[in-house]
Amino acid sequence: MNDTINIVIAGIGGQGVIKASDILSEAAFTAGYDVKKSEIHGMSQRGGSVTSDVRFAKKVFSPTVPPGEADFLVVLADDQVEINCHLLKKGGKLITSKDIDLSKIPNPKTLNTALLGALSSFIGIPLKNWEEAIRKLLPPKSTDMNIEAFNMGRKQ
Repeated sequence: MNDTINIVIAGIGGQGVIKASDILSEAAFTAGYDVKKSEIHGMSQRGGSVTSDVRFAKKVFSPTVPPGEADFLVVLADDQVEINCHLLKKGGKLITSKDIDLSKIPNPKTLNTALLGALSSFIGIPLKNWEEAIRKLLPPKSTDMNIEAFNMGRKQ
C-alpha cells in the first residue's frame, strides 16, 4: 500500500474514541505500516466532542487528516456526524452505530471496538493484528468481550 489511509474517529468524552484510535494505530503499526496519530479532546471530561486522526501507509509525514480528505469517518455518537462530516472526502465511507446491530454487542462500552470491526472489513490490516492490539491495550477482564464486539461489527 503506497497511498495513505486517512481515518477520523469521532464521538464524545467517555465513549472510547482515543482508545479506539490507539487500537487502530497499534494494529496498523504491528502490520508493518508507518502510523501517525493526533487527538483533539475539547471538553471531553464533560461529554464534549473528541476526535482522533489516524493516518497510515508505507511512509506518513503528518498526523492530521486535512478537512475533506478522510477515507473513513467512524462516529460513535450520532450527534457528532454532522459536526465532523466535512472531514470525509467525496466517496469516503461513514461508519456509525447505525451500521451495526446494537442489540448484539456484548456491552454498550464495546461500541468503539464493534465499530472498529466494521472499519476493519474495509482496510487491509490482518485480523491477528487487531486482536493483538485489543489484547495489548485493554484490561484482561474486558478483552474477550471486546474481541466479541469487534467480530460482531466485522460481520455487519
